[in-house]
This record gives sequence, structure tokens and C-alpha cells, in this order.
Amino acid sequence: MSASPDLLLPPLLGVEGRVRLPGSKSISNRVLLLAALSEGETRIENCLASDDTARMMEALTALGINCRTLPAQADAPPAIVITGCGGVLPVRQADLFLGNAGTAFRPLTAVLALAGGHYHLHGTARMHERPIGDLLDALRSLGAQIGCTGNEGYPPLTIAPHQDNGATQVRVRGTVSSQFVSALLIALPLLRRPITLALEGETISRPYIDLTIALARRFGLAIEARADNTFFLPGTHGYRSPGVLHVEGDASSASYFLAAGAIGGGEVRVDGVGADSIQGDVRFAEALANMGARIEVHPHHILARPPENARLRAFDLDLNHIPDAAMTLAVAALFADGPCRLRNIASWRVKETDRLAAMSTELRKLGAQVQEEADALTITPPARLRAAAIDTYDDHRMAMCFSLATLGGVDITIRDPACVNKTFPEYFTAFAAISRPVPVIAIDGPAASGKGTVAAAVAQALGYTHLDSGALYRLVALAAQRQQIAPEDEETLARIARDLPARFAQGRVWLENDDVTDAIRAETISQLASQISAHARVRSALFQRQRDFRTAPGLVAEGRDMGSVIFPDATHKFFLTASVEARAQRRTRQAQAMGFHANIDSLRREIAARDAQDAARAHAPLKHWPDAQLIDTTEMDIDTAVQTVLRAIQAASV
Repeated sequence: MSASPDLLLPPLLGVEGRVRLPGSKSISNRVLLLAALSEGETRIENCLASDDTARMMEALTALGINCRTLPAQADAPPAIVITGCGGVLPVRQADLFLGNAGTAFRPLTAVLALAGGHYHLHGTARMHERPIGDLLDALRSLGAQIGCTGNEGYPPLTIAPHQDNGATQVRVRGTVSSQFVSALLIALPLLRRPITLALEGETISRPYIDLTIALARRFGLAIEARADNTFFLPGTHGYRSPGVLHVEGDASSASYFLAAGAIGGGEVRVDGVGADSIQGDVRFAEALANMGARIEVHPHHILARPPENARLRAFDLDLNHIPDAAMTLAVAALFADGPCRLRNIASWRVKETDRLAAMSTELRKLGAQVQEEADALTITPPARLRAAAIDTYDDHRMAMCFSLATLGGVDITIRDPACVNKTFPEYFTAFAAISRPVPVIAIDGPAASGKGTVAAAVAQALGYTHLDSGALYRLVALAAQRQQIAPEDEETLARIARDLPARFAQGRVWLENDDVTDAIRAETISQLASQISAHARVRSALFQRQRDFRTAPGLVAEGRDMGSVIFPDATHKFFLTASVEARAQRRTRQAQAMGFHANIDSLRREIAARDAQDAARAHAPLKHWPDAQLIDTTEMDIDTAVQTVLRAIQAASV
């Protein structure tokens, strides 16, 4: 599977709004399978549409189950209608590809092992690395005939008709994955006899087992959970359709938006889960409350707001019961007032990726100190987050939870963002809907169009940061000259560019505390800047360095590609222009004011040549892009141009 293009998320001022969750993945795939095994027809409303549920639907269809998708009607929401098989699968030989969908692979393995047919189950390379041996051992103890075509205890699997030995008890370790337990609870009723499932060792993610029991009850099967860590299945009958079943919102997905509300300075309301939820991950709200967030839990929605006049509190929590939502807490730890410890999360090792290792690596990119243990993480937040490109490891939860780092006021690039299709295809759209990005006013234009003076004045009027992008290469050149760095030393020059201590204030250019406005205009610096700009690594470093200027409360950025390349998502875009004659006259007056002689005819030729050169650039040619407001300053003085820009910003904000 090829990776999707990177997604660049802007720094945020905060979040506020309302989110309606898609259906729960855990509930959706369980209900799809239970409906398929039941007697009768089941209408499933608000079923999650994602890669994982698609794999389950494809598998059920291949097994001969009639699955129909119904569009929304005036009097009814969209739904999936499944005609159950009464526990007897119509197709007894099939080859099933299940991707990396654990909630499809594990229960289907158990069901097909007891179904009396020949089946081949396989998935992605990562699925073939996820252990399933404990489930296979339990099924084999019942007479199941299961082979591993690669490594023993791992997919791919071949299944032949089981040789029922009449066992009335089956044992499985509860310490690796709750999905093994859920898979057995779903499949054992196919034996149609009383049977006890006994768990060995500590049970992880117990709420997911309780979820399976609650859903089985909806399909007419009462599973008795006993105090001795066993479950009794009476075996008097199989599953029976409840008729209509509504899938509640995904509580794991709710965690991202609730955490955003706890971090981001505004109220976020999440609809679809609440006090009446049957999902264990709804208890994520308790963890946020433990950090000091203001949380209100209602029957079918939850409100989240940040603490009053304080940072989120550091925590030390056993998160065995909410392993998926615990990933969100790991990122929320970046905003805490001290080191945070997440304990009892060994199950992260066998998820879509080794999440303990992946989370440690990516948190460190943001500047956090991370101590990784076999089943725990200790995270010490940095004084200030760093912009970073986050690798997602084909893991949807890595992509979603790290979007929250933008609330630290930094750019975050999400690599392969389409991995969220596994559970929440519209996640980034939903996150953007409640986000308030740091505003950017991009002012581009040719030389002497007035963009620099106008941008500085607009920034001062709004109280925003000002970025003179054209000065950055000159600043790198000046810094390199002062440090006696050769213009061929691309690696050192890129490091200088990446950490360049530049700022722009009161119309002046500063390198740390040194006013270098005049120094960077020297001819030697101009020539050196031209040489330096040819280095790809320097250009790449300055791309990020320019984006680093996007800080609260806002940024006015001026140059030649601010609105097209550096800040394509700028809040407001302007393109200032003027006739060659007007620009030549301005340059003449500037030179005379500085005591230099200027030839206006020569300046006209230089400006025209520069325009042609800029317009012909292969990368980001200078031109008026359609999404930028064109302002011709030929007949304008500076005050008029500034007021024109400010009025346009105000009008667009109304």
C-alpha cells in the first residue's frame, strides 16, 4: 500500500465547537459479525464506514452472508441490513484478506475455526507480525484444525473443519489481547452446548470484554461473568436478531476532541457518547478530569474545557482499561505541568504498530524527554514544543492523536494521513472544523511594489509578528560570513538557516540583538546570498524557519511566494503590484534619501529584468494567484495601501 501525501497542520490558537462522532469501530465490527451469525434480519444504523469495517463486510459477503447498504431516506438514516445465517455459514471454502483489522481478524478466526469449512485468512505485513498464538491454542483445545503458513502463532492461517472433542471448558490468557477473549465469546455459542471460558493471568482491556458481553445480550445470548474470572455460556440457543440496532459514537475517537477541549482554551462538545455509553473508553473523560480539565458527562454527550487559570496537571495512571485512548493521554502529557507516567500499557506492543516504541520516537521529535519501559512510558514535556514531521507507521491512532500537538503553537506534518481511513476517514476535516489556526496575512509582489513597508505597517497595526522573507537568505549569508563558513559547506549553512535567530521589528532587521538592516544590503552579502540560495538543504531549512514565524496572535509575511508556497493556507492573501515606472521612481527616491546617486533608466531596466526572472522561475514563479487580492499601488501612498489591506481584512472577517 502506497503512502498518502503528507498533511501539514498549522499551529492553532485554540479549539471550540461541536463534533458528532462516527460509529464505534469496536461495536460496528462486533455487530456486523453477530448479525451475520443470527437468525433473522438486522438493520444496523450509524455503522462505521472505514477500512476495518469494509474488510469485515467483504469477508461476510465472501462467506455467503447477504449484506445490503441502504441510503438515507426522508424518515430513516442510512443503514446496513444483514440477513443472518443462523450460525451455519453458507460458504464452506473461502480466501479472506482482512488487512490490518484486528477487530475483524481475531473474531473471524474463532468463528471459522468452529464453522466446519476450509478457509485461508491473511492480511497486511503488519497483521502477520501480530501474535495470535494464545487464541489458536484455545481453539485447538476444542478440536480446531488451524495451521500457520508462516511463523507459528502468527497469521496467515489455514483452517480445516474442526474435530469437536466435546470440551466443556476452554482456557485463554487474558494478558495479551482482550480481542482473543471477545473472539471466543462470540464463537463459542456455535458449539450449541454449555461451556465455560476461563481467563488466565491479569485481564487487559476488560471494558472491551464487557462490551462484547453487552452486545451478545442484545442478540439474545446471556453470558454470565463470574467472580473467579470465568464466563459461562449456557448454549441453549444461538444468536437472534434484535431487529434494529443503533451503533453509538466511537469513544476512542472522542478522546482526541475531548483532549483538544482540555488543552485548547475553548469548549468542545462531543456528541454520540456519554454516561449511557457501553464502551470502556468513555472513561477517558475521567483521566482528563484527573488532570484538572473541566469535564461534564451527559447521557449522550460530553463537554470538555481546560482548567481555569492553570496548566493541566501531571499524572501517574494505570491505563490498562483504556489502552487505545491512552495514546491520546500521551500527547496530552506534552501540555502538563510536570512529568507524566502511563502504566500497564504492554498491549501497545501488539497493536497496529509497536506503539510504545513509535510513541517514544515521535514525542522526542517534539522536544519531550521520554523513558520507555516494557509496559510504561514516562513523558517530561518540553518548555516549548518543536515543529515536527510525525511518522504514523500505518497506525490511525498515531495520526489522530499527534494532531493535538498543533495546540502547542507549532506546525505538525502528518505523514501518510490517509491511515485514518482505518477508523475515521473524516477525522482531519472534523478536527479542522473546531480549530482556530494562527492567522497569516500573506503579502506578495514584485520588487518595489511596497509590500515590505506595507507588511510592516499592517503587522504593527494588528499587533502581529512580521516576516520579511526576502531578508532571510541575506541573514544566513551574513551569519555565515561572520562565522567564516565557506559557501560550499551546505550542511553547516543549512544548520545556520534552521536555527537562524532572526526577527523583524519597527522596520528593522535583527540578528539576535544586532540591528543588521544596513549590513545585509552590502554587495558582498548579496552575492553570498545568491550562492547560498542554490543549496536545496538551505532552502528546505528556510522553508520551516519561515513557518516558525507563525505564532500567536498572528503573522504578516511578505515576499514572493508567501501565499503560494510557504503559507498556502494563509487566512488572507494579497498581491501588491505597481507599474515599472512607479517602482523605478520609488527606488530612485530611496537611493537619494540614503545619499546615493541613482539612474532611473537603469533602475527601470533592472526592475523589468527582475520581473522577468522571477516570473520564469521553475519553482514558485512570481505571479498573481487567483486566491490573492490584487492591489495596484501605482497611484497610492503607503498609508493608502496599508488602509486598503486593513479594510480588506476587516471586511473578510465580518
